[in-house]
Amino acid sequence: MSSEDLKLSNQVCFPLYSASRLITQAYKPYLDKLGITYPQYLVLLVLWEKDEVSVNEISQKLILKTNTLSPLLQRMAKLDLIQRNRSTEDERSVVIALTDNGKKMKADAEYIPQELMNNLLSQSVELDDVVQLKLLLNQWIEILKQKD
Repeated sequence: MSSEDLKLSNQVCFPLYSASRLITQAYKPYLDKLGITYPQYLVLLVLWEKDEVSVNEISQKLILKTNTLSPLLQRMAKLDLIQRNRSTEDERSVVIALTDNGKKMKADAEYIPQELMNNLLSQSVELDDVVQLKLLLNQWIEILKQKD
C-alpha cells in the first residue's frame, strides 16, 4: 500500500458518499412539502409498489436492519401514513400497510422522480449515463450484500 492509496481523491467510496448525501439533500424540498423524510419516502416507495408487506421484507428491500426500521415505522404510524398489524399467518411477524393518508400521498409524490431526474441531467450527463450508473451500483450492492 502506498500513501497514494490513502488520498481522499483516490477513494471510490467518497464520490459515492458525497453524491448520495447531495441527492438526498436534493429530495429535501420536495419531501418537506409532504412532511416526510427521505427514509420515510423510501418506505412509502416500497409500500406504493406493494401494500401490506412485512417489516422483514421492507428491511431487505431497503437494506436496513429491523432495529433501524422500527423507530422509523413508529414515526410513520404517528403521522397516520401506515398501520402496523401482527400477521395472521405468523404472530411474530408485523405487517405494514398504508393508511388512506399514505395512499393519497402517492399522487402528491408522483412528480418527484422526474423533477430530480431533470435536475441531474445536463449536457455532460445524459439519461443513458444515469441508467448505466444505476446498473453498476446495483451490481455493487449485490456484491456487498453477499459480504455482509
